[in-house]
Order: sequence, then C-alpha cells, then structure tokens
Amino acid sequence: MRISRRIALALPAAALALAVGSAHAQDMMKLKIGTEGAYPPFNNLTADGSLEGFDIDIAKALCEEMKAECEFVTQDWDGIIPALQAGKFDAIVASMSITEERKKQVDFTNKYYNTPPALVVPRESDIAGTSPEDLAGKVIGAQGATTHANFAETTFADSDVKVYPTAEEYKLDMVNGRLDAVIDDIIVLQEFLDSDDGACCKVLGTLTPREDIYGPGIGIAVRQGEDELREKLNAAITVIRENGKYKEINDKYFTFDAYGD
Repeated sequence: MRISRRIALALPAAALALAVGSAHAQDMMKLKIGTEGAYPPFNNLTADGSLEGFDIDIAKALCEEMKAECEFVTQDWDGIIPALQAGKFDAIVASMSITEERKKQVDFTNKYYNTPPALVVPRESDIAGTSPEDLAGKVIGAQGATTHANFAETTFADSDVKVYPTAEEYKLDMVNGRLDAVIDDIIVLQEFLDSDDGACCKVLGTLTPREDIYGPGIGIAVRQGEDELREKLNAAITVIRENGKYKEINDKYFTFDAYGD
C-alpha cells in the first residue's frame, strides 16, 4: 500500500513538472533573424553552409540576453526589406544603415556599430585623392541598394557608378581591372585587401559619411509597429555593451571599438 501511495503521489508531481517545463518552452521567445550571408567580416556563409561574422555573433549575443530561441535565414540584399515585411523573418541583422528612406518601410533599433566608408583603388592607380574632382571620369563599383551606392551616385556625379548585387561581385571586377575604384565600409574593404585577391589594391582613403545618407549608424530592422521587439533588442544592446560581451565580440574582429562615437 505504501509503495502504491508513493507512486500515486509522485505521478501528479511529475505531471506538474512536465507541465511547467512545457509551459516554459512555449513561453520562450522564438525569432527568425534575416541576414545576407555575403558581406564578410560582418555576415558570411562558410563552405559548409554555416553563418559567421560580427553581425551573426552580435545577433546570437542579443538572443541569449533576451532568452530567445533564434534561427537565421539568409536573404539576397535587394529583397531583404520586402522579405521582412512579408514575415519571412522577424528582424534584420545585416549591417543595415539607419536611414530616413528605410525608416519609411521599417523601424530600427539604436545603432550597434558605426564605421566609416572608404575607397579602394588598384595599387598602380594614379588617382590622387577622394574628392569628386579626383574621381571625375572614373568607374566606381558599389553594392546596389546600399548607402554606399547612394553616396557614390550623389557625391561622384561626374563618375560612372556601377552597382552590383553583392560585394563579392564588385571585388571580382576590381581584381580583373574593370573598375577604377570601389566604395564600401572600411572594414569590408580591409578584409578584401587582407585576402589573396586583395593584393591588387590599396585604400585610397576614408570618406566623411553624410548623415542624410548614412544616418547615425547600423541598426537592426523590425517591421513597423513591432515596438515591443524593438525595445527588447535595444535593452539587450545596452546590456551587452555594459557587461563586456560586445567588447569580446568586437575584439574578435577589430582592433578598435566598432561602435563608434
């Protein structure tokens, strides 16, 4: 009788524990994170199909801080905002600049980094400086639908700005001598220069980003009206900046604070 009673008492306790565990699993926030996977060292697909980079590590740290179960989804850059709006994922962590034009379509968190744009040219280039006059008549490569392409088309009006679907494609044309210069984030360009293919080229100089084009930095995009998610992400960004996790990730990729001023 005693054994039977113990079993009878244990069964409700076990059922309660199972129910609590199940409820906890159901309560865990689940998020799908959209990224490009073609923009090293920020986000990049490796040969085995896994994602790596600064954006990816930051997203994982934010998910851990929010106690969220996160899944990454890769998406071509020029369709990444429409895919967010269509519900393919819940947030974009893909080095997206916070701009007024994009804010008409999505909401942004506070910035999570801010690094300057730069120009890279062939090593034997005779281009003397980064002014519009220096680049007049030259062919400049940039990734399409980016702030860098917008900046180039606006600033270098007397140059031929050629846009590409991905950064990898403009790099290929640069290596093959089809471009006089390329514009992108200094970190992306330095990653290129540090590669075997990048031996062709050098940094011409960094550029002063125009606030009306580049905005205040790089943020995480969410669907308009998703205020609760945006604020949770903002809170998590603040925490990882304060607890040292951001610095740990930053120092894995850079020798300076990518967060900027």
